[in-house]
Amino acid sequence: MRSGDLYSFLLLLSLTLYSVHLYQVQSLRLSSFPAEPFSPFSIALKTLQSDINYTFENVQLLGRAMTHASYSEENNRALSILGSGVIESSMVLQLVDKNLDISAKDLNHRISEFSKEASCAADGMRLRLEKVIRVSSKTNSSAPGVVCGAYRAIFGAVALDTESLDTAGRVFLGIWEDQVGKATAM
Repeated sequence: MRSGDLYSFLLLLSLTLYSVHLYQVQSLRLSSFPAEPFSPFSIALKTLQSDINYTFENVQLLGRAMTHASYSEENNRALSILGSGVIESSMVLQLVDKNLDISAKDLNHRISEFSKEASCAADGMRLRLEKVIRVSSKTNSSAPGVVCGAYRAIFGAVALDTESLDTAGRVFLGIWEDQVGKATAM
């Protein structure tokens, strides 16, 4: 076999294996999220989209954001990390925009307070995420870490859905400002 033929054969084999891999990954993704438009989970995702004032083009991303690691290997961990970055960046932008002379110490303190699990979980509870997130039967869906992870994952999912951290930040700020307004009105 000539080297050109060997190269062509290996390229074809690689492309075939890659195609099979993509097909298997896609099949796994589709099997994890219900296709029935009227399942309780699908209805909860639709309601959540209304609550956050954002409609997903790929609702499977929101489904993944609402899937805890105890429920599936295809879960919200990576989305939660991305979402945490969205939240912190958005808060820093807001704080610096309001006060360009804010000290680094004050800025870090405000971000630290906002990033605490209890604060994040409270924001998630206001969205009733404990009723939406899928967990194993041995996991408490109301646990602060579970709710906080799901809350953060929403914004990671928005960032991937739109391919924009800015859009994800605007969705976060819209929810956050709405929640702050409701809390101060009480």
